[in-house]
Amino acid sequence: MDKRIILVTGASKGIGRAAALALAKAGNHVIATARSTKALERLDDEIKAASGAAATLIPLDLRDFASIDKLASLLLERFGRLDGLLGNAGVLGTLGPLEQVTPQAFQETLDVNFSANWRLIRAVHPLLRVSPAGRALFVTSGVVPRPRAFWGVYAATKAALETMITCYADETEKTPIRVNLFDPGAVRTEMRRQAMPGEDPLTLPTSDDVASTIPQYLAAECTLHGQRIVFAKRKA
Repeated sequence: MDKRIILVTGASKGIGRAAALALAKAGNHVIATARSTKALERLDDEIKAASGAAATLIPLDLRDFASIDKLASLLLERFGRLDGLLGNAGVLGTLGPLEQVTPQAFQETLDVNFSANWRLIRAVHPLLRVSPAGRALFVTSGVVPRPRAFWGVYAATKAALETMITCYADETEKTPIRVNLFDPGAVRTEMRRQAMPGEDPLTLPTSDDVASTIPQYLAAECTLHGQRIVFAKRKA
């Protein structure tokens, strides 16, 4: 395959879906993962309509760590390499006083937002090394530098993610791989609506607005490394 091969997690909706479309339009071959097969099929139809090419669809629950481990073998057999990883999937979890968060809710948020990304790195790092210009971008949150009441679990998992990815960037500094974080800010998504039900969504940028900036950070030409990139909406 002469196209760059980009894996996108959480590609069924929100920023992940919009990013998968933007990456396909930019000429990349997208490997889209999400839990919903039907949503992935709808995404594939959109990608075909927008770019004329099909995506590779992999139904995947990031809480199933064994499936993440198997993913590398599937990609190695099919493509032989991976040029980019967009670690986008995340869950909001329970917003509320820490003492009221259930152990189950805590563990799920930790598993999806943090542990799954470590498993992804462990699984696909060798494939990124095969690429002459491997790129990895992980979606974080503005709550990390501005922690607040009732966001403790979500904020902690994203803070842990940021620390881990910063370490990963340091580890890969002398390799062709470039690793960065991406903070989209407040975006008009279902997760944002759940977190801020009284907010006017029309005051926020759309997922498409945000996603339009993502392909440049997964392109071979991108030289940024170890950066925390913050989306800034362009003024009209």
